Amino acid sequence: MTLFDKFKPVRTAHQSLIDHGVDPFRLVVQQVLSPTEAMINDRRTILAGTNNYLGLTFDPQCIAAAREALEGQGTGTTGSRMANGSFEGHVALERELAAFFGCSSAIVFSTGYQANLGILSTLAGPGDSILLDADSHASIYDGCRLGGADVIRFRHNDVTDLEKRLVRLGDRAPRALIVLEGIYSMLGDRAPLAAVVAIKEKYGACLVVDEAHSLGVLGEGGRGLAEEAKLDEKVDFIVGTFSKSLGSTGGFCVSRRPELDYIRYMSRPYIFSASLCPSVVASTRVALSILASQQQLRERLWENSHVLYEGLQKAGFTLGPEVSPVVAATVPSKEYAVAFWHGLIAQGVYVNLMLPPATPNGLSLLRCSVSAAHTPEQLTTICEAFATLKAQLSE
Repeated sequence: MTLFDKFKPVRTAHQSLIDHGVDPFRLVVQQVLSPTEAMINDRRTILAGTNNYLGLTFDPQCIAAAREALEGQGTGTTGSRMANGSFEGHVALERELAAFFGCSSAIVFSTGYQANLGILSTLAGPGDSILLDADSHASIYDGCRLGGADVIRFRHNDVTDLEKRLVRLGDRAPRALIVLEGIYSMLGDRAPLAAVVAIKEKYGACLVVDEAHSLGVLGEGGRGLAEEAKLDEKVDFIVGTFSKSLGSTGGFCVSRRPELDYIRYMSRPYIFSASLCPSVVASTRVALSILASQQQLRERLWENSHVLYEGLQKAGFTLGPEVSPVVAATVPSKEYAVAFWHGLIAQGVYVNLMLPPATPNGLSLLRCSVSAAHTPEQLTTICEAFATLKAQLSE
């Protein structure tokens, strides 16, 4: 055995993809033309896998704010906030996030992935327990492992299984942290938040909800699943990202609990990472104000989501259990998925190729994410490309 033997299965799997004539992990986006189009393989391509839910990546106000910050404050902070201090924009963004969610405080991280690492690893450590939904994002799993807590998975969206595992903890239940996602990123379904909150309160546990894919998507004000379910005050910590609806990069945590302020002094991913660039902070602040004030973007997003979901369903695809901006088509095998994805690219449509082990239950998925910026014509083109390839590959 050598240090490098662990790479042999990866090499074999990678070679299998190449043998099928495609390496989806080396696709190059040559030029981004708009929130919904790019040049790929010298062809104008519809982007249907970017998580750009509100289409704000090219918003003129966001770009102007970023440009002004870039020219006035430079390209980066060159260090962590603990070492180099906070820029005024960092503090303002945290204040605005807290106000937006109706919370007492907020912490901003350099990525959404890092937000989960920083919060989960600090909240729960040795002697504590974390109960996480089995379909949770990789950043949640990694944040749980980093802290050294006992990690217990419960079946996806199964509150009976969650309660069973809390009961087994006995007197340790008040030292348990439950972790959910507002919208799950693979199949687009929601967490059963009301039922989980009832169980959490029954056993005295703590609850974190990751609103990465539900910020700007759910709730009258766009604050996510907790707002939609009218349970904002029952969720102890909300984490999220700027890289979806807010069209930039970064992550955050907000809370009504005073303990969040102390996490700032304990979280290694926060303390030892360079802080967000001023230009990113500036564009995110503008995007947050747009998200809060322009409900028509959210309405258009849901209209588009229904069009794509119903269009692919009519074409005979098996989709996630409910309509959402995440529209994932389940296909029979990894090989079929790779061939289909490659065919979509050839037709000028980009979606996410999702393969096991990164997917729930070993599924092979062609995952679309809908944007408010998609036009009716683009959605029709996507549905037609799916239907055409389905017919071709079944011949």
